[in-house]
Amino acid sequence: MSATDRMRRLGAVARSAPAILAVGALGIAGIALAADAARVDETQVVSLLKTRLPKTELTKVDCKKIDGLCEVTAGSNLFYVNHGSRYLIIGRVYDMETRQDLTAARLLEINPDMLVGGAARANAAADEAGSPDSGIAGVASGAKRVTVPAKPAALNLASLPADGAIVWGNRSAKHTVTVFTDFRCSYCRALTNVLRSMEVKVVERPISVLGSRDIADRVYCSKNQEEALHAAYAGEPFKAPSPCNTAGLDANEKFARKHGLNGTPIIVRSDGVVIEGYRPKEFLEAWLKGATS
Repeated sequence: MSATDRMRRLGAVARSAPAILAVGALGIAGIALAADAARVDETQVVSLLKTRLPKTELTKVDCKKIDGLCEVTAGSNLFYVNHGSRYLIIGRVYDMETRQDLTAARLLEINPDMLVGGAARANAAADEAGSPDSGIAGVASGAKRVTVPAKPAALNLASLPADGAIVWGNRSAKHTVTVFTDFRCSYCRALTNVLRSMEVKVVERPISVLGSRDIADRVYCSKNQEEALHAAYAGEPFKAPSPCNTAGLDANEKFARKHGLNGTPIIVRSDGVVIEGYRPKEFLEAWLKGATS
């Protein structure tokens, strides 16, 4: 290589150096900005929330779990705010990639006994709400009082026809449990996952609390009801069946209205004893053993 060629190459490198440095600087700046965004000052979020919601007792603030939002736990209540604590969001957050209801999962961690629409919870929420300025409980639950009939401590299922039940699990198991469920109920889905891990025969009777009758019809009319049931809870497609006689599902709905079953899941033991809402595996195993013949 001649001296002239070497000089030309050095000149080209020198001319490109500012551009390379600029690109590198932009990359470093971008990384710094991303890191800064990730370092949300949760202490400042808490401080702002205490100023803006003075009557709400905060239990925990987590700004790392969901991008762009801080998850706020206040007793048994759950809500979200943006990082600036200006916007408050009440509702459910879904992860569309994993198809997971993040709000339901967290609520189950906070209180495993929670029940969607249950009588005890509805009345407790109405009492807690009090007036519109009573903190986040009033914001989340509303000041309007809701009165729901109390559920019976036991249920006689003898009047229900065999039709309308979807039987799954271990059919030869020692214990049988009847569950009234809704296919749009996150707690029902969680309960189903627990029951699948147990040695139990499940008699599932769908009721439409959350407007899921169309799903119940398709599951009930499927050739493989158990497979369709689990697909429905998972939000997965399943083959559309031919229409069938769904009078049994009508009987479930009528029974639920008669006995004030306004929430799901409702769990009934073989001796008729009733519990409401999701329960973990250890609890259910012990509870089922307590059945009287």
